[in-house]
Amino acid sequence: MDLFEYQARDLFAKHGVPVLDGAVIETAADAAAIAERFGGRAVIKAQVKVGGRGKAGGVKLATDPADAVAKAEQILGMDIKGHTVHKVMLAQTADIKEEYYVSYLLDRANRTFLAMASVEGGMDIEEVAATKPEALAKIPVDANEGVTDEKAREIVAAAKFPAEIADQAVEVLKTLWTVFIKEDALLVEVNPLVKSGDGKLIAIDGKVSLDANADFRQAEHEALEDKAAANPLEAAAKAKGLNYVKLEGQVGIIGNGAGLVMSTLDVVAYAGENHGGVKPANFLDIGGGASAEVMANGLEIILGDPDVKSVFVNVFGGITACDAVANGIVQALALLEEKGEEVTKPLVVRLDGNNAELGRKILTDANHPLVQQVDTMDGAADRAAELANK
Repeated sequence: MDLFEYQARDLFAKHGVPVLDGAVIETAADAAAIAERFGGRAVIKAQVKVGGRGKAGGVKLATDPADAVAKAEQILGMDIKGHTVHKVMLAQTADIKEEYYVSYLLDRANRTFLAMASVEGGMDIEEVAATKPEALAKIPVDANEGVTDEKAREIVAAAKFPAEIADQAVEVLKTLWTVFIKEDALLVEVNPLVKSGDGKLIAIDGKVSLDANADFRQAEHEALEDKAAANPLEAAAKAKGLNYVKLEGQVGIIGNGAGLVMSTLDVVAYAGENHGGVKPANFLDIGGGASAEVMANGLEIILGDPDVKSVFVNVFGGITACDAVANGIVQALALLEEKGEEVTKPLVVRLDGNNAELGRKILTDANHPLVQQVDTMDGAADRAAELANK
């Protein structure tokens, strides 16, 4: 989950990272009182989860409260790379002398954490990384040891931070590591980390991405979700505890196991090339327990997607036997009908593995008019794509 800048700032402040005072608003008129609190001057910053705000005109300096209202009006409602600005943050101004860059992230390729730092921070850090890679220090961080004083000094030395702010940089790096670990983050970035006129380091802008897999131990993170921007189907699936991702196709997918579901997406996309270019409509992994309730919840979400024209249920019985899955499908359709939710879209079911023959017999005996069985994965994908194209 990516955070807005103001949310990242709040997390920084919570853990002691030096930041400037700030406040977020949704109505331009509210900018006057906040600017007044800051002494009249304020930086007005669009709150969108995309880079390049400054170059797009989403960051402006206001010289007095009236100007803050005018600048906020200009930014609210802007479109920045497809993101509409619904909120702006007002922040105190700073006497910026130097701009630096620091971050921590999960380095998946090398299966470790990575610290990155540069004395050439600011809006063009991406260009610096691309054209002057030597200016961006990259230091692996052992997950068991973390960022000790020694590791922080290694990062500071590698990035060539000036000696006069080296000790401050060490403390900032250690505190940012606390944010990274305590908040279960995948990315914590400060750009720029500035040296102000009085020689102090301040985090002027921040970016944080949180690991949704840690939600079970981070109850406070739910309040950080941008529910207004969430896909309604994904939100409904999350409320039901389903592992669901909305895609842009027409064939609804239900499978047990992430690997099988990913393979199913591939075979449906391939089969769709022969049937009008139809594609998978979603990723939905029901996991190992395909109970009637779980199956009903999955079908309810998928059938509620107006883009879906057919559903492909692809199950390989392992711990969960295929007869349990078949009973789940039959009961799920009955549950949906009892709830008054009319099922009109065809289901193609492929069962294989543990008790597959018994599962197929259960579906055959149920003889539901919308359920079709196909023995092979490729054949079932082709049939589901064909039905979606009709």
